[in-house]
Amino acid sequence: MLKDFFAYDPSSPLVFTQFYFWVFFGVVYALFALVGSKKSMRNAFLFFASLFFYYKTSGLSILILLFVICSDFFIAKRMVKHAPGSFARKAWLILSVVIDLGLLSYFKYAYFFTDVLGSLTGIEFKVTDVFAQIGNMLTGSERFDVDKIVLPVGISFFIFQIISYSVDVYRRDVEPVKNILDFGFYVSFFPQLVAGPIVRASEFIPQLYKKFSLSRRQFGIAVFWILNGLAKKIILSDYIAVNFIDRVFDNPLLFTGFENFAAIFAYSLQVYADFSGYTDIAIGVAMLMGFYLPTNFNSPYKAPNAQDFWRRWHMSLSRWLKSYLYIPLGGNRRASFGTYFWIILFALIALILSGSWVVSVLLVTAGLSMLLLARFREGSRKKLFSNINRFITMLFGGLWHGASWNFIIWGGLNGIGMIIYILWKDMKWGLRLFLTGLCAIALGTVYHFSPEPVWRILTIWIAVICLGTLVRFVYHLFRPDAMGAPSGGMDSIRKRPRGRDAWTAWLGTVWAIAQTFTFITFTRLFFRSGSNLDPATANRVAWETARNMVAQIGTPWDMSVIPDVVAGYWKVFALFFAGMVIHLLPARFKRRYRINFASLPLPVMAVAAALIVLILYQFVTADTQPFIYFQF
Repeated sequence: MLKDFFAYDPSSPLVFTQFYFWVFFGVVYALFALVGSKKSMRNAFLFFASLFFYYKTSGLSILILLFVICSDFFIAKRMVKHAPGSFARKAWLILSVVIDLGLLSYFKYAYFFTDVLGSLTGIEFKVTDVFAQIGNMLTGSERFDVDKIVLPVGISFFIFQIISYSVDVYRRDVEPVKNILDFGFYVSFFPQLVAGPIVRASEFIPQLYKKFSLSRRQFGIAVFWILNGLAKKIILSDYIAVNFIDRVFDNPLLFTGFENFAAIFAYSLQVYADFSGYTDIAIGVAMLMGFYLPTNFNSPYKAPNAQDFWRRWHMSLSRWLKSYLYIPLGGNRRASFGTYFWIILFALIALILSGSWVVSVLLVTAGLSMLLLARFREGSRKKLFSNINRFITMLFGGLWHGASWNFIIWGGLNGIGMIIYILWKDMKWGLRLFLTGLCAIALGTVYHFSPEPVWRILTIWIAVICLGTLVRFVYHLFRPDAMGAPSGGMDSIRKRPRGRDAWTAWLGTVWAIAQTFTFITFTRLFFRSGSNLDPATANRVAWETARNMVAQIGTPWDMSVIPDVVAGYWKVFALFFAGMVIHLLPARFKRRYRINFASLPLPVMAVAAALIVLILYQFVTADTQPFIYFQF
């Protein structure tokens, strides 16, 4: 029994939703109570506990984690021995980044690279796990499978986290950690190790040297976050996924257009509940040990535009991309060498993955045209540079999730959505109406001559946007002094207009939120289709799934079957509706019931927690459902 507990079992990883994790955490917390007052001993203990957690989650991939911990620790110590801005200091930083990104690229993009080489040379390359080969050589056996590269759980998260450390040390934003056990603890802290949030060194390292502190209210808040995350994962994510979403995405042609449409919107709730549920639990578990992780979600489906959505969704990744990619590219100031490099690289990726020179040429032409326009139009230079660098950043964000054409489309669409909003907000209402009307007519014409489902979907959606723009145009025409919707979403604390103007501003916000949610949801069609697939077949299967779902949704619906579908899946639809209502509640209301829970007497809190766990148990699925972002 004890041997089984310490052995790695791929079928029983230490996942937050499994009983074994809470046994593990109970043991860790009991021992933590003995050493928590001694900072060095506490950090070392939690480092080894985190290594055990990762071993139970990802097996011998722990060797990769240990390697990057050692390499970046010693590289950072060498880096600070040289003057700021010196060639040697930059060389050590480059070495660190090359090692980290090299490992990430090998495990995550090996199949993509072999496709590129195969396309360029006409030779069929076979992917081989080099690390498995080394393991077989060292053990003198055939213990490890060399024919398939297995992605280490959470590698994208801890690699990005460790890169932030190296860059921050180079910039002198943080002093290098002197003790390798402390540094290893920062990199491998088990609550957020495998799915974030991505914790920057400047946010976490100072906490390593603070005394343990946990007030009565903080304890209650931590328990609340854990229960809240479990409820999101088990009820709003796993239940609706197993009982509806997965069935539709696995065989979209077997379901009606309405069912495919509902599955996409339900997936938007699922992926939020799954990922934010993990973050909630991680924050709660870390808080019980006196450590504080950054907020990773801020009610993203309240966002009235795509730009605000990415300020609310996966906030730690958004901040990382802004600090370590967008700003180094030039931000909104200029186009750097990196700007041109990434345009050409993504054009090459588009060529390889799409097999079409047209896509690649269009991407390069569009990017270089905007750069040339920026050179000669000084007044628009800042906005053009900003949009180009923002679009590249979003493409990179898509590629971070995987080397799949679908992920790149998903990232690109989000980038386009952000750019359209930036251009849209500066337009007068008359110009907005003209452009949306023109787009609706153009799409309608295309659909008339080429009645493909995708054109039908786009025509209907743009026509709806045009109709809403017409209503807003007429309103502003007769009330030119009326204020528009606040840009901060439903939780904006800006000074709001009163009376009838307040009502119309609220309607404008609701309309913007609905359109943003619809846009984000349909981009997720490509995200979901590219997930949970064998890298060797991901592009083909993902594209086929996305195409079939678009075909079903874009084909005229039989409206008579909708009541039967809703009745047949009434539990799923009820949970979706409840989940969205809770999500859209005002932040101050959520804060109030969170604090009220945290203020309960401990016996009452214990009873409430037991009842919640009992309810959650009723929704547990037969098979363990891994967290969606474990694959990244």
